[in-house]
Amino acid sequence: MSEKPLLAAQNLTRVFKIGGGLGLISRKLIKAVDDVSFVLPNEPKITALVGESGSGKTTIARLILGLVEPTSGELLYNGMNVQSILRKDWRTYRREVQAIFQDPYGIYNPFYKVERPLKIVARRLALASKKEVDSLVVEALEAIGLRPEDILGRYPHQLSGGERQRIMLARILLVKPRLVIADEPVSMIDVSLRAIFSGTLREFKEKHNISCLYITHDLNIAYYVCDRIIVLCGGRVIEEGDAESVVRDPLHPYTQFLVDSIPIPNPYKRWDKELGELAELKGEHGCIFYERCPHATDTCSKERVPLKEVEGNRKVACHRC
Repeated sequence: MSEKPLLAAQNLTRVFKIGGGLGLISRKLIKAVDDVSFVLPNEPKITALVGESGSGKTTIARLILGLVEPTSGELLYNGMNVQSILRKDWRTYRREVQAIFQDPYGIYNPFYKVERPLKIVARRLALASKKEVDSLVVEALEAIGLRPEDILGRYPHQLSGGERQRIMLARILLVKPRLVIADEPVSMIDVSLRAIFSGTLREFKEKHNISCLYITHDLNIAYYVCDRIIVLCGGRVIEEGDAESVVRDPLHPYTQFLVDSIPIPNPYKRWDKELGELAELKGEHGCIFYERCPHATDTCSKERVPLKEVEGNRKVACHRC
């Protein structure tokens, strides 16, 4: 097995211009991703990227998939710059890095039957001859627990959101990539299907050596599905560690805030935790969370803390740790 990590983000930054239009020059810049570094190991793992809406999770996914380019920093896949790979050998990268998106309604063309994306990917990536494509599609559907006779020949509107999303899992199994970018994949399907979907991702890891970067705002799902958790706040990584440690013993106040926000099902207990309103995140020169942190000091507003290693194979960006 290669010593190089499967994927490495090195000081990754993405700045967007907002406003402008109608010939006006946009003067406002937003750092959606701010000097982010992390590593996905070559060994098959499911890693969660966790944070609130606007924390930069989806932008990182788009950077990995090559849908946008970094403003600075770089992404390395097996030690090679992703932008260089996309220019020279994009077909291989597209095969080895696949995506599952949030919306199971928007990924299909309503004018074509649902098996079309499976057949297209099999043909374009030369996974089988023209005669073998149909049998390959049937095998992939059966492998993820769908009955081909209930799926094939139907249009997207004739299937449930869960069925449409699971067909995307069949596409993953068909291609057998090395890395799957799953961007909030269960947020729009029934609760009863979320465990099945998440279990399939773990099966992909254990049986097919497929790694996954699982993007979610839900720590419950991250804890259940993932081996490791990376916590984002305001476009920065503020904590990283194995899933058990991060959820059971959060180090950064923001991670503690997320854990405290998890509802505990108890009809006899009133909600007694005052979390306060979500203020606008600030902290260009200091901690991104200092205005909402109950432990903040003057130092937190002035000095930006780099992500540092602590015991237990964990990392945190906090003056208190």
